[in-house]
Amino acid sequence: MITRAFGLGAVLAGALALAGCDGMMPGGDTAAELDIPEVEAGDLSVETMKDITRTLSSDEFDGRMPGTEGEAKTVAVLTERFAAAGLQPGNGDSWVQEVPLVEITSKNQAPLTITNGETDLVYDFGSEWVGVTYREDARTQLANSEMVFVGYGINAPERGWNDYEGVDVKGKTVVILVNDPDYETEGLEGTFNGRAMTFYGRWTYKYEEAARQGAAAALIVHDTEPASYGWNVVESSWTGPQAYPQRGDNAPPMTMVNGWVQKDVAREILAAAGQDLDTLTAAAKTEKFEAVELGMTASTSFENDMRSFTSQNVIGILPGSERPDEYVLHTAHWDHLGRCTAAPDGDDICNGAVDNATGTAALVALAEAHAKAGAPKRSLVFLAVTAEESGLLGAYYYASNPVFPLDQTVGGINMDAFLIAGPAKDVTVVGPGKSQLDAFLEAALVADGRVATPNPNPEAGYYYRSDHFAFAKQGVPMLYLDGGEDLIEGGREAGQAVSADYRENRYHGPKDEFDESWDWSGVMADLQLFYRIGRMMAESTSWPSWNEGDEFRATRDESCASADTGC
Repeated sequence: MITRAFGLGAVLAGALALAGCDGMMPGGDTAAELDIPEVEAGDLSVETMKDITRTLSSDEFDGRMPGTEGEAKTVAVLTERFAAAGLQPGNGDSWVQEVPLVEITSKNQAPLTITNGETDLVYDFGSEWVGVTYREDARTQLANSEMVFVGYGINAPERGWNDYEGVDVKGKTVVILVNDPDYETEGLEGTFNGRAMTFYGRWTYKYEEAARQGAAAALIVHDTEPASYGWNVVESSWTGPQAYPQRGDNAPPMTMVNGWVQKDVAREILAAAGQDLDTLTAAAKTEKFEAVELGMTASTSFENDMRSFTSQNVIGILPGSERPDEYVLHTAHWDHLGRCTAAPDGDDICNGAVDNATGTAALVALAEAHAKAGAPKRSLVFLAVTAEESGLLGAYYYASNPVFPLDQTVGGINMDAFLIAGPAKDVTVVGPGKSQLDAFLEAALVADGRVATPNPNPEAGYYYRSDHFAFAKQGVPMLYLDGGEDLIEGGREAGQAVSADYRENRYHGPKDEFDESWDWSGVMADLQLFYRIGRMMAESTSWPSWNEGDEFRATRDESCASADTGC
């Protein structure tokens, strides 16, 4: 290993390009002062990647649903492979952290019935609407709940925006648009960051805010472009067992029903109320928007089977040689959807080969490579989290109950779905310009002769859709990368075609399966970047921060200010 300081000329130029107007990225150090050691390439095993991906995505694991035999088999594989890689148990003498969850499986779903007292509109569950409850009730019954269109369902006083202003939605059903108001903007400037989705655009936020407002139900209007996935994804994800954190005595409020409706369904409902979806959507994009009482009521019901269970995060650690109480985090989720909506051939196992058996395999492959290279100065933590598909639950649980203090966690990298597309000239950065980790990424890119491309679909809000977000909310700088789309063979057109094919035909469906003919060269090149970035952070003396003005900066500053050790 080479430990001399990395020349930051080209590195800093690239990092500042990613950071945009943030410039010097202040924190413990300015970007020019960051200690970014040069490191040698890691000895990464493609056979490990193949073997673990093949194993975890086999039918034997039944889709790796938390709380099933598939989980037990997955945890057994990971603990065995972490140990064989040279890691130590990450939670004292244990390889796991227990995560208490409750699983709710709805059945006997009634149609969604919308009425104005004279005309009934009836919509079938699954094909036209989906809905679940977060409450632990044996039966859910929404009866004649008045409906209100609340635009994008956002209450953001710091941005001068409140879609709920002047309207009382207590006990009512709110109809909400997906994404946030300026997602159609060409650039990244605007009240809600232009085309780049903010957390206000995520369905998780919209349901949480509806509950805070006292709504009985929240129905999001599905639209493929701003949602960034088709109805098939909604249907497969929302019609089977749903896992949630077990609620304590002082749990936040919950709506009775959270769900989605097809866009054409929403259009028909609004037309019956004398309104036009396109007109209301245009109005909702302005800060002068006022919620609209629809003069319609919504009714539905379903029964719920419940079980409480404990799922598991799997944790391994390679202790640091000099500063073992400073930690660099690697995360990936091991879970998937279990059984889901069947494909035409009857296959109903969502195997989750790409999403995320590949990322889980990457944890093991990285652990092997770092152990072979010898322990770096800081400790490396490898965290395979549960219940990502249910809402980042395992990551949120760890971030709220950290085994290793977050103010002693330097930063981290998250791996979620290595798309099999062949080698690329670039790597896609999800959420560029957010933190000083961009400089570490740029150093790794320079070493490997590649370039960074900002996320081509910022409106999809991918930075808020994987496990790193749970840590970012707690102030820990996290880097999230996707594979590049500028393929060596075929360029961007070929890369975009691969991404579109996966998203439309395999993502969250039964055909996300392992293929022996896959070309792993692009995956291994991306994995080499993760190795270098993790190794650089672990050998560095710097504590990278969020950029000035970033939404997570204040949380990190507060955490560091109160820490006796670490950042």
